[in-house]
Amino acid sequence: MRRFGMTPLVAGGVALLVTIPAIAQDAQSWLSRMSMAVEELSYQGTFLHMQDGNAETLEIVHLNDNGRVSERILALDGVAREIIRQEDEVQCILPDRQAVLLEERREVSPLVSALPNYSDELLRHYEFALHETDRVAERRTQVVSIVPRDGYRYGYKLWLDEETAMPLKSQLVDDQGTVLEQILFAQLEISDSIPRAAVEPTIDTEGFRLFRPNQSVETTDETPLLRAANVPEGFALSNESKRPIAGSEYPVEHLVYSDGLAIVSVFIEDPQSDTDVVEGHSRVGTANAFSLNVSGRQVTAVGEVPQRTVESIATSLRPQ
Repeated sequence: MRRFGMTPLVAGGVALLVTIPAIAQDAQSWLSRMSMAVEELSYQGTFLHMQDGNAETLEIVHLNDNGRVSERILALDGVAREIIRQEDEVQCILPDRQAVLLEERREVSPLVSALPNYSDELLRHYEFALHETDRVAERRTQVVSIVPRDGYRYGYKLWLDEETAMPLKSQLVDDQGTVLEQILFAQLEISDSIPRAAVEPTIDTEGFRLFRPNQSVETTDETPLLRAANVPEGFALSNESKRPIAGSEYPVEHLVYSDGLAIVSVFIEDPQSDTDVVEGHSRVGTANAFSLNVSGRQVTAVGEVPQRTVESIATSLRPQ
């Protein structure tokens, strides 16, 4: 240190500047590996999904057969249901209702929807850090945290398998440190020898009613589009659609605002709809919602984000 004209204090400061980016980069590497592990590995196990004071136990079988992904999730308690996924086609089997719902997205899986997706843009709004190792489901794990830099988003704490980066435990955490949602594997087996029969439905659906997503869309040129004029920094419109939904006679416009990790959905009712929406804040499970009337249309913004975020986006909607 003396040779290079550096005092111990200065040298320590330089070392800290070098270490912090390295730790953050290592954390990002773990998250990238996690995203690949959830999709690319073949595994089966049992996990708990805890949310809003409730807990349910689910069995999962995930098969990657030369790039072709299949998955089966069976609820072992609570409301009976089985989710079968073949690539991006998903069917949700509800034996109590003798119904099969067809979807075209993967996020119906409680495991996938509870996990964050990493991208470099997140560095402006979140801090990433590595913590002590721990043990979950009889496997060593690396603990990773994602902490928001402001009050418009929630954070995550993840326990990733040291060998594969498979998430064995995940927590969604608010700014007070309260755990809002948790996924916890009780047992997990990672194997390349899972048979294809293991991802076939276990519930006989003969005689069940089949419900397909309604793709028909009604448009009214006279109705101005509503878009958020002011959103929290980092959030942007990432998707928009308009289609009828269950319980609504008229099409509902759906806007998605996201920072790449946090997601806020905005539902805009057709002006002809007579749906009564209570204005102000409400809760939907672990998600916050804010509803109001904008230009004669009922608007609801909902997401697993703080109240101020959904209110900020909903109240900034303006006719375009």
